[in-house]
Amino acid sequence: MTILIATSTLDFDPTEVAIPWKILRDGGEKIIFATDTRMPGTADQRMLTGEGFGILKHLLIAQKPARDTYSDMLKDAAFQNPINYDDIKAEDYNGLLLPGGHAKGCKPYLESKSLQTAIAQFFAASKPVGAICHGVVAACRAQNPETGKSVLFGRKTTALLKRQELLAHTLTKSKLGDYYLTYPITVEDEVTAALASSDDFVHGPTPVFRDSANNHKPGFTVRDKNYLSARWPGDAHRFASEFLTMIQAAKT
Repeated sequence: MTILIATSTLDFDPTEVAIPWKILRDGGEKIIFATDTRMPGTADQRMLTGEGFGILKHLLIAQKPARDTYSDMLKDAAFQNPINYDDIKAEDYNGLLLPGGHAKGCKPYLESKSLQTAIAQFFAASKPVGAICHGVVAACRAQNPETGKSVLFGRKTTALLKRQELLAHTLTKSKLGDYYLTYPITVEDEVTAALASSDDFVHGPTPVFRDSANNHKPGFTVRDKNYLSARWPGDAHRFASEFLTMIQAAKT
């Protein structure tokens, strides 16, 4: 099975890319990467170093297992040789994974019409699609060509919660400005506006603790048919493991 992971060239979240990469790879899946430039991506360096976070560093930085996995991923031949969004053909892949990232370098990924067209093709083919955090924005911006509505219209989803996004922004804006606010509208508000009903946005339990390789319980996901969504890096292990299950189930 071949899985496509689409990322931005700059500023993607290291946890949301590296943890799924490892879990899918260790599960025996072949992984292809795609970026907006056909160049290997680079994660948001602040999430790796904690620069500018001050006393909040231990809360906001990617956790050490994710940072170590990211370092391993950088050596992966597939990661070093991504395709361009324009070259994506849904029929070549068994599933699509859409990670997130909130820094401004992610905007080409979130705004790419080519990627949105490809996302719509995966949904039309009922192939597994997983989106986490801002990756749900990329999904909600993809339109069903027959209806002109979002591919998420009529589905249930979660995404980065408004209260998470605004809290991080409030705590860091004096030093980092709008670093944590990618757009004037929050992720939750944009995604909810694309749904058939506001009730289709599922918040889940208050996200306080992160999941881990050995404990998926703190993580949270929402599955609707072939579509799986999650909220933040703290859901990444559960998200990736459930996506792998979806992929493996599709083999039968």
